[in-house]
Amino acid sequence: MTTSALWCVGPTQAELRDGALGEGVLVNTLYSGISRGTERLVFRGDIPASEFQRMRGPAQEGDFPFPVKYGYCAVGTVVEGELAGQTVFALHPHQTSFRLPQHMLTPLPEGVPAQRAVLTANMETALNILWDSTAGAGDRIAVVGAGVVGALVGYLAAQLPGSAVTLVDTNQDRASLAATLGCEFATPDQALQPCDVVVHTSASAAGLHTALALAGQEATVVEASWHGNAMVEVPLGEAFHSKRLKLVSSQVGQLPALRTPRWDHARRLATALELLRDPVLDVLITGETALSQLPGEYGTILNDPATLCHRVVYPTS
Repeated sequence: MTTSALWCVGPTQAELRDGALGEGVLVNTLYSGISRGTERLVFRGDIPASEFQRMRGPAQEGDFPFPVKYGYCAVGTVVEGELAGQTVFALHPHQTSFRLPQHMLTPLPEGVPAQRAVLTANMETALNILWDSTAGAGDRIAVVGAGVVGALVGYLAAQLPGSAVTLVDTNQDRASLAATLGCEFATPDQALQPCDVVVHTSASAAGLHTALALAGQEATVVEASWHGNAMVEVPLGEAFHSKRLKLVSSQVGQLPALRTPRWDHARRLATALELLRDPVLDVLITGETALSQLPGEYGTILNDPATLCHRVVYPTS
């Protein structure tokens, strides 16, 4: 039995390839989600050689830079074994069907539709970022970069009691998104009060500069963007030292140290799924494409700044 999957085969080149299913529990894919920031770096060949191993996805085939089958936002129906008939989330590339060990399949909780569950990996990343930020009740919080991860960080932070959360983005159209998610909105040139916590997710030097400028005295700035092999200017002059700012990295591959005695990746993933019950999060799905059409549209989707989470749709028969 074979399956069809999206492969990045050269800089900005993608194609569908047939392959074997391998071993494990069989899942027929319903939807997958495009994680625009990371997948754009993979598509361009911008993964640094030093990160070839650390950046491997759990079900990746091939090697960086090319050819490589990459992705981690798949939702499908289990067709055999103990979970037969259940809809599950899996960290798997864009592929019509796949096999994985049962422990790598997480059943969707009641109330989370398959169409929305493609946000699971992004929600898991946002949850980890919020933990790394140490944001708490009553904090004034800014999130610079209102892509899907930044928007989800803002959504979670806005639920902290007494918090005041602002999404900051150069795109004025993100104002309605911010309001829908319970946040304020500002462009970088609009004056904001000094913040207790600032999260940067725009993957740009200008965004990082804005994030540092918004931080109040002894505040924490979380760099949640991943810049690939790009060199990024960090403005460590100006008030960086006099304000005694803390610049903290966040990456979903590892849980914060303070949580590792009690949390593991499976618990965090299950929690991310539970956090997707709110139908308001459907606003983060900004389009969908059939897998058969994806190779021709992949570059456009990745390069369109209006894209939040783009959903890939699979044949069901």
